[in-house]
Amino acid sequence: MIGRLTGRLLARHPPQVLLDVAGVAYEIDVPMGTFYNLPATGEAVTLHTHLVVREDAHVLYGFATLEERAAFRQLIRIAGIGARTALAVLSGLSVVELAHAVTLQEAGRLTRIPGIGNKTAERLLLELKGKLAEALPAGGAASVSDGASADILHALVALGYSEKEALSAVKGLPEGIAVADGIRQALKSLAKG
Repeated sequence: MIGRLTGRLLARHPPQVLLDVAGVAYEIDVPMGTFYNLPATGEAVTLHTHLVVREDAHVLYGFATLEERAAFRQLIRIAGIGARTALAVLSGLSVVELAHAVTLQEAGRLTRIPGIGNKTAERLLLELKGKLAEALPAGGAASVSDGASADILHALVALGYSEKEALSAVKGLPEGIAVADGIRQALKSLAKG
């Protein structure tokens, strides 16, 4: 119905923004990643939107990127996952982080999000498997999907590196590398960075 809105940002009240489009002000709920990247009040902004029609309300959700909106739509297709829960997931993880969590089947990353328990996290991992691969950076899916890369990633995180640092180090490794060699090479690349 309403796929995109471009207008002037009138107000910001997390997680909602008020967007003036040609004299009509739209209340739009946005994930926190989008919220924090919005320009100052009064500036022009474009949001990709998804309209949820319920019996008691029409709720408009806005996203900075098409990938965010696509991930939101994948999430709300899952039984038991409503728009509010999908918004919470995208507020807690970027689309790339969500895609990595699904690829590596890491329920722990999802359970850190308020409102997501173990059962919901497991259902999300199962239902989203293979559906967010396009969100991964070029070559990211292949380099992270094999077991050795997952082991290397876990080892780097255990050594105290952030998941973001570990993922970037693992991305640079050749495919099929042994775990011990991969850890050594990843540590060298992290030491240079």
